Amino acid sequence: MPDGSPSPAALLYLLAWDTTRLRLTGETRLAYLVRAGALTELAQRGLLVDVDGVATPADPDARTGDPVLDGLLELVEESRPRRWKTWVTLRAGVTLDAVHAQLTAGGWLRAGKKRTLGVFPSVEYELERVPGVVALQQEVRQVIEGPVPVTEVSDRDAALAALAAAAELGTVVTAADRKRHRERIEALTERSGAAAPALRKVVHEVRTAMVVAATAGGATAGGAGATAG
Repeated sequence: MPDGSPSPAALLYLLAWDTTRLRLTGETRLAYLVRAGALTELAQRGLLVDVDGVATPADPDARTGDPVLDGLLELVEESRPRRWKTWVTLRAGVTLDAVHAQLTAGGWLRAGKKRTLGVFPSVEYELERVPGVVALQQEVRQVIEGPVPVTEVSDRDAALAALAAAAELGTVVTAADRKRHRERIEALTERSGAAAPALRKVVHEVRTAMVVAATAGGATAGGAGATAG
């Protein structure tokens, strides 16, 4: 996977692009997907830890240098204690906005203005670095399909693949592929939290919460999940 550029959350966003039609797929699920990716990455780095089911900053002064991840860290620090599943949806649009900004600054997206209903100003994003996204999608497919043993996949790449499959991103894995590689996808989920039993629990909870939220739909990304936990 690309190193030192987009955050894992941003990579999940890129995976959702249909590079043939140059349009996003599964837009109603994207805010939850990128938030799940950010939570998982922070947990893998040990910057968010599980305390009786609550996502808790390990060190209030710690930062990653990544604006997407640091923005979420600050949001968690400034809020009252909440469970992991609540953070998958609560103000998920904040993380999505940070992803948009990061990818635009990095040249992956181009932002343009449009008017909703011909009146309300909004921003429309276009994919710029198509070959890079095609390569990323191919890499994630290889992680899901093999032949590299799951034990040799990094926990970061395992999380990307597992979350992409859980979100049913057809740009990466079809329904038939998910069924065929079901056991490997579960193994990748386990690999995502291989560092410790508590981390495995967090990864499973975040993934499950994302799937439930995406399936339920209804609420918009920006205001989704206002329920406290």
